[in-house]
Amino acid sequence: MHADKQRCSFGVESQYVELAAEVFSLLADATRVRIILALRDGESSVNDLAEHIGKSPTAVSQHLAKLRWGRVVRTRQDGTRVFYSLVDEHARNLVTQAVFQAQHALDEDPAHHRAHPDHPLDAS
Repeated sequence: MHADKQRCSFGVESQYVELAAEVFSLLADATRVRIILALRDGESSVNDLAEHIGKSPTAVSQHLAKLRWGRVVRTRQDGTRVFYSLVDEHARNLVTQAVFQAQHALDEDPAHHRAHPDHPLDAS
């Protein structure tokens, strides 16, 4: 079994609690959430990300710097261009779960449940 598939066994006194709160703080920005959603399928340049999420390249670059500082994204340089990608699947999973939770706030039967093969509406 892959370690990431195991159940979280950290207690309330874990040394990681404060760092986990910092991760949530880092992700508590709509532009950063959009950047992570845009990067979930692969790497992208600042200009491509800016166009995709409808923000200025300067703003996107500032958010990417914070995500890079938090070790959520990494860079790869190709000549004069810099490409950004997610470091691992954890930020993508956190953002996905947050969006799913938001769906629950707005819809009693959210779309992510209807798309699941074990969902009662799909079991015909």
